[in-house]
Amino acid sequence: MDVAGSLLSMSWYEGLVFGLVAIGVYFTFRVLSFPDLSVDGTFPLGGAIAAVLIVSGVNPFVATLGAFGGGLGAGLVTGLLNTRLRISALLAGILMMVALYSVNLRIMGRANVPLLREVTSFDMVAQILGVKSGMAVSIGFVLVVVFIFVAALNWFLRTEIGLALRATGDNEQMVRGLGADTNKTVLLGCSLSNGLVALAGALVAQNQGFSDVGMGIGMIVMGLASVIIGEGVFRPRGITSILLACLGGTFLYRLFINIALRLGMAPGDLKLITAVLVIIVLAVPYVRKKIRHEWLPPAVRW
Repeated sequence: MDVAGSLLSMSWYEGLVFGLVAIGVYFTFRVLSFPDLSVDGTFPLGGAIAAVLIVSGVNPFVATLGAFGGGLGAGLVTGLLNTRLRISALLAGILMMVALYSVNLRIMGRANVPLLREVTSFDMVAQILGVKSGMAVSIGFVLVVVFIFVAALNWFLRTEIGLALRATGDNEQMVRGLGADTNKTVLLGCSLSNGLVALAGALVAQNQGFSDVGMGIGMIVMGLASVIIGEGVFRPRGITSILLACLGGTFLYRLFINIALRLGMAPGDLKLITAVLVIIVLAVPYVRKKIRHEWLPPAVRW
C-alpha cells in the first residue's frame, strides 16, 4: 500500500506540474497548428530565471511569476520569427530552442544552480500553513496554481480574442477574411504556450532543489505524448474537457513511467516506453475502424 500510495502521489504531483507543459504544447500544436519545438529550451528558461532570482534574494512567488514572464517573452520571439521574418514555424522553434540553451547558460552563469539552502515557494507555503514541506504541500500548492491558470484559460478561450485564436489554427484564411489579424493571434498563442511551459520549469526547479541547463531535454516529446494520451483516453469535446484531458493524459503518462521505473526498467528505456504508449493510443482508433470496415482517410503526411 505504501508503494501504491507513493506512486499515486508522485504521479499526481507530476501530472499537475507537467500538465502545464501539456497544455502549452496543446496550444501550439492543436489550437494554432504551429509545431513549436522551443519548449525544450523554454522549460529550463523558467527554472533558470526562478533559481537566479531566488538566489539573489527575490521573493520566490515573484521569481515564479518572473519565470512565467520570461516564457512569454521567449514565445513572443518564436512567433515574431515566423510572422515577421517569415521563417517556417518548425525552423523558428528549432532556432529558438538552440538559442535558449546559450541564453540559459548566460542567465545561470553555469550549468547548474542549487536551491537546497534557499527558501522556495513550496517552503513559504509550508511556513504559511505551519506544516513541514512534503509531497502533500507540493501537490496542494501546484493544484492551486494549476487551477488558477486553467480557470483563466478556460475563460479566456471563450472570449472574442480567444475564439479568434482558436479559429486561426482551423482556418487562418477565413479569420483574415473576417478582419482579424492572425499574426497577433499567433504571437499571443506562442507567448501563452511558452509562458506555461516556463512556469512549469520554475515549479519543478524549486521542488527538486536545483535548476539545470539540460532539464528540458525531451519536454516536447513528453508534452505531445500527454496530449495524445489525453485525447485518446478521455475523448474531450469542449474547452474545459480539453484542458482537463491534457492534465489527465499527463497523469497517466507519468503513472506509466513511474510504474516502469518501479519494475526496474532502466531510465534509458523511458523513451521507448513513451513511443510504445503513443503508438498504442494512436493505433486503437484505427484498429477499431478497421474491424468495423469503416472508411479510413489517407495517412497524414505533415
